[in-house]
Amino acid sequence: MCTAATYKTKDFYFGRTLDHSCSYGEEVVITPRNYFLPFCHKKALESHYGIIGMAHVAKGYPLYYDAVNEKGLGMAGLNFVGNAAYRGAEPDRDNVAQFEFIPWVLGKCGSVKEVRALLENLNLTGTVFDRCLPAAQLHWLIADRLESITVESVKEGLRVYDNPVGILTNNPPFPEQLFRLNDYMHLSPKEPENRFAFQLPLSVYSLGMGAMGLPGDLSSGSRFVRAAFTKMNSVSGESESESVSQFFHILGSVQQTRGCCQTGNREYEITVYTSCCNADRGIYYYTTYENHQITAVDMGREDLDGRELVCYPLILKEQIRLQNEQEQRIKRH
Repeated sequence: MCTAATYKTKDFYFGRTLDHSCSYGEEVVITPRNYFLPFCHKKALESHYGIIGMAHVAKGYPLYYDAVNEKGLGMAGLNFVGNAAYRGAEPDRDNVAQFEFIPWVLGKCGSVKEVRALLENLNLTGTVFDRCLPAAQLHWLIADRLESITVESVKEGLRVYDNPVGILTNNPPFPEQLFRLNDYMHLSPKEPENRFAFQLPLSVYSLGMGAMGLPGDLSSGSRFVRAAFTKMNSVSGESESESVSQFFHILGSVQQTRGCCQTGNREYEITVYTSCCNADRGIYYYTTYENHQITAVDMGREDLDGRELVCYPLILKEQIRLQNEQEQRIKRH
């Protein structure tokens, strides 16, 4: 289970949580403009937009979980088990395997408007990358600073939805997730008013009571509501540090703690990593379950005209600063 989000202050931010019971050796991966990107059913891209994001690299191919390109377009794939459906290759269609979808879109498009046009003839196939890596059942959040869309490949065909909240979790299908927000239109960051019975002297006895009823469980439907409420009511300064910090707080509202969500194989889902990318500047920030210190990789510091992948293994160990070992204490009288 995962949650993806967008956020905008002076700059535009895009990121997600990856919730799973294990890691697959993901890294922060930069695909420079001239890295050769082959496709199963399409002509390879010998040149394309530079891309930065989280990926598992296998056989030299960046299998991106989420990424942003140098034009400020972001894309993330989230589990959509039981609803995702892919087809075989079809004549006269743009046949793209689901594992190629992120590099294909981010390599070619600089905006959501361009993505919409690209998707008009798309057929997502279930072609597997490797027999040991079956086709993942996913749907996708795609966004730039102007708009967000959700893309779902289901048995009825490819569906593209406007996403006015810039949030995506897992099941149910996106229209049902969005409709459920109607059940929570009474929530507010403000203090509630007594509408229960004017004859009763009901009063506010705690801060935060305007959000009573906000779902707190870990299901994907509830996480969608909680992340949407948090993001849509979020207030921060416009500096980079304030914006990035606020983005991590938004996704912190839906993070998974080991032991609280047991899977069928008696393991536990955790938030393996949380990402936040400044899409305007190409800076990818992340934390991991065991490392709460924010780490950054700046795409602008690399040779984007190169021909080799640039990979940064995740810093997984907790970084703790012992303050009274490194700084002089202030003596007060």
